[in-house]
Amino acid sequence: MAVKFKESPLDYLRQRAGAARQPESVDQADRRVPVNLRQSGPTPVEMLISTRVRKSPYWHLAFEAGCWRATVYNRMYHPRGYVLPEEGGAMVEYESLIHDVTLWNVAVERQIQVKGPDAERFVNYVITRDATRIKPMRGKYVILCNEEGGIINDPVLLRIADDEFWFSLSDSDLELWLRGVNQGMAFNVTIAEIDVAPVQIQGPKSEALMVDLFGEAVRDIPYYGLMEGQVDGHDVIVSQTGFTGEKGYEIYLKDATRYAEDLWYTVLAAGKAHNLRVVAPAHHRRIAAGILSWGQDVDLETLPFQCNLAYQVPRNKEADYIGKQKLETVREQLDAGHPPFSHTMVGIRFGGGQVTDYANDFWLISQADGGEPVGYVTSPWYSPELETNIALAYVPFELRTVGTHLTVHLPIEYAAADGSTDVGAEVVNVPFRPSVNPNARERARAKGIDFAD
Repeated sequence: MAVKFKESPLDYLRQRAGAARQPESVDQADRRVPVNLRQSGPTPVEMLISTRVRKSPYWHLAFEAGCWRATVYNRMYHPRGYVLPEEGGAMVEYESLIHDVTLWNVAVERQIQVKGPDAERFVNYVITRDATRIKPMRGKYVILCNEEGGIINDPVLLRIADDEFWFSLSDSDLELWLRGVNQGMAFNVTIAEIDVAPVQIQGPKSEALMVDLFGEAVRDIPYYGLMEGQVDGHDVIVSQTGFTGEKGYEIYLKDATRYAEDLWYTVLAAGKAHNLRVVAPAHHRRIAAGILSWGQDVDLETLPFQCNLAYQVPRNKEADYIGKQKLETVREQLDAGHPPFSHTMVGIRFGGGQVTDYANDFWLISQADGGEPVGYVTSPWYSPELETNIALAYVPFELRTVGTHLTVHLPIEYAAADGSTDVGAEVVNVPFRPSVNPNARERARAKGIDFAD
């Protein structure tokens, strides 16, 4: 939802300047750098496009497709809007995702290749899950932690061959970390970014489109499975993965700097028969699926046990890995009923006006009777299927129970019908709605298992 200023943007900001203070009532004593909870609201500032930040091979093609706004992700420009606000904005893009098929420029998912005789041993040392269980031409969602257990990155890991892995990054610079780790460990591997740029094909018609591009073999790709293929004569890797909870795929184009246009236009042409639309990454749908966004929902001071990622820390991995000692200590503290952190992630439903675009701030949360803020929202959006606003949020550990009532403090643009910006909320289960390909945590919950391995 685009903000309509009744006064000039400068006057608007002056009026709200008093609110832009860090609340002291939200306990962040377990963090070195507190989460920035200052409520500045929308701040209309034009993005500078310069040579300091990289343009992906698809950047100009996204602009050609109607991109009108962007952010920076992994030090690359990232398209984040195609349909203009006055034409329905992100919610129109959402309709294409859940009913048809969509094309996303996600070249910002930089591909860091680890290759060599020690590739498996090295990868097993830097991720928490067991890399030896990932077979060639399969992928896995993984996390990498620092020695204090904080999440450095949560990429999709692709195993291309026995001796070759690609880290398809979320928004933090992993290549430097991997190189630094290996300076001290001297595994026999090479570590480097490669000229591979992915696009995502997401939505219920994605399989039909992919069959048109690659043939019937696409139907046999398992969830997180990989397949080699070609688009317009150029080599690609295809995976059945995505950032939505809908049916979807990613196409990883090799030598992308040379062949980006060929892939892009070929997909657009094949997509016409399926009502394809070029859209931005669908944060509204990934929130409903409980998929996390690094930097927004987690960062390197967040422990996996705080954010529904306990299943990423297996109890039975014998090999050592970075952060293992700390994470096992944290698990022991949790098992004993003494969490070493103040806040934990929950899902909430909440009132107010329909949240139909990105939030400018981490909105504050109080207990049900109001009072000083004790928590904060990280990722909010409106779910048309559930007919309510939903969000991922951090609340004090003792307020995590499903059914707990809270108060969310909204910005004025999302006030309730009566004008109130303090609206009721309730803790609910995550994911908010089922995924087409449920992850291990979802499958375990469906069986009534408290899945932590």
